[in-house]
Amino acid sequence: MRTRRIRAAAVSAALAAGVSACSAPGGGADAKAAESVVIGVASEPDTLSPLLGYGKDGNSKIFDGLLARDTDLKLRPALATALPKITDGGKTYTYTLRDGVKFSDGEPLTAQDVVYTYRTVLDAKTNNTARSELEAVKDVRAKGDDTVVFSLEYPYAPFAARTVLPIVPEHIAGEQDPNTGAFNTEPVGTGPYVLADWSKGEKLTFKANPHYWGGKPAVKSFTMAIIADDNVRATRLRSGDLDGAVLPPNLAATFKTDDGSRTYQARSYDFRAVTLPTTGKVTGDRAVRQALDAAVDRRAMVDKILDGAGRPAYGPLPADDPWYARGIERPHDLAEAKRILDEAGWKAGSGGVRAKDGQRASFTLYYPSGDKVRQDHALAYASDAKKAGIEVKVEGATWDVIEPRMKHDAVLAGFGSVGDPDFGLYTLLHSSLANDGFNNMAGYDNKAVDEALDAGRRSKDAKKREAAYEEIQRALVENPGYTFLTHIDHLYVLADRWDGLTTQLEPHEHGFASGPWWNIEDWQPKK
Repeated sequence: MRTRRIRAAAVSAALAAGVSACSAPGGGADAKAAESVVIGVASEPDTLSPLLGYGKDGNSKIFDGLLARDTDLKLRPALATALPKITDGGKTYTYTLRDGVKFSDGEPLTAQDVVYTYRTVLDAKTNNTARSELEAVKDVRAKGDDTVVFSLEYPYAPFAARTVLPIVPEHIAGEQDPNTGAFNTEPVGTGPYVLADWSKGEKLTFKANPHYWGGKPAVKSFTMAIIADDNVRATRLRSGDLDGAVLPPNLAATFKTDDGSRTYQARSYDFRAVTLPTTGKVTGDRAVRQALDAAVDRRAMVDKILDGAGRPAYGPLPADDPWYARGIERPHDLAEAKRILDEAGWKAGSGGVRAKDGQRASFTLYYPSGDKVRQDHALAYASDAKKAGIEVKVEGATWDVIEPRMKHDAVLAGFGSVGDPDFGLYTLLHSSLANDGFNNMAGYDNKAVDEALDAGRRSKDAKKREAAYEEIQRALVENPGYTFLTHIDHLYVLADRWDGLTTQLEPHEHGFASGPWWNIEDWQPKK
């Protein structure tokens, strides 16, 4: 599920009142102060129901999956007692459930709850835009109360990592419409915390689950304060209204000399890219997309916008990923961009903007208001494009405004999934998902890429999969549907009052679930 970047223009005064009760970051490290945490994040989910995609990649504090990931993203048992038993040439996965697990309402977890969760997600009537990620599942069934068996259509190599999907209680969710039921905002799970309150657009408050199978957390409650504006988050953190926050590099840097706080830097698969809709009058021209790819100065974006906290992006996978196709790096080459446009018939016109057959090389690029990092990327992109003779009109807007326009207008977007390359590339590029919400926002349609995506998904031969994903990355150089800009590191500043904080290699969706608080149930107050 894509989280909605918060649509409120600013946080109301009620938020300030709601979070002001926390102790100031520099106000002491006693255990009582560490029992409650308030964290500032930029966005909130549309829903808290895993049936609609919430928590599908793990780290939900309300729910657990059959498996979970540790600090190094290695899979470990959660609701299951062990990693799955894999048989039938990789087409059957069997899990045994942990004894004694209860949902937060006190009812026991059974295998039928697992079956219900997966079958509902796979039901075409359920509005889950991530359904394609479980395409391989042919059937899921229970054997008694404690055993679950998945049958796959084909050997899907990374399937075990898909079983971090949170499990919901059939006795509650099964009585409701998964698309509109109260469960979406009143969730019940097996995780370490329960939702105590959700003030839409302002904050979500969680408290410890008394029935949690993993023990009692030292942090007894925490609040996610939804603050869209980066500067407002930084101001509230400095004033003591927040115990921690996700911040862009320029603002995180202002806390470096603060003795009462600590900055955490997480590597990520998160990249910023410009979607170039293939239906656009200008962006639909392959030569324009190729010229923009050559004109952009990625290194300058990393140095000036990210203050070095990131890497140039030459495709959807970061250069240090084992699946990255070596040799696809492209230099900033303005001369090459101009040559491509000249040969394609885009000739210099009035105001330095090129034109072809009466069509000016001009298009609009939207970015979400309040996101300074995306705004800076968009402005730098427009500046680079202008030097090649392409006019990019940058506009900030809420997602309510942007979403209806995504099919035809460019967007400064963010994507990136950890783990297997199938997890991020299929939904980004496969033509079957063109303009399906935040899936394949560019409407990219490339038969060779579709075939390679299908081959990578359906083969369990490591060499064949490697060849498929290399083909995809090289195809994106020749026929880009996006201009890939940077892979960003995520920065978090927190009061230095706890032990046990770590970061993981993170996906694009960060702040709410990912961050140093991914394991908040394991934090301990400093002594």
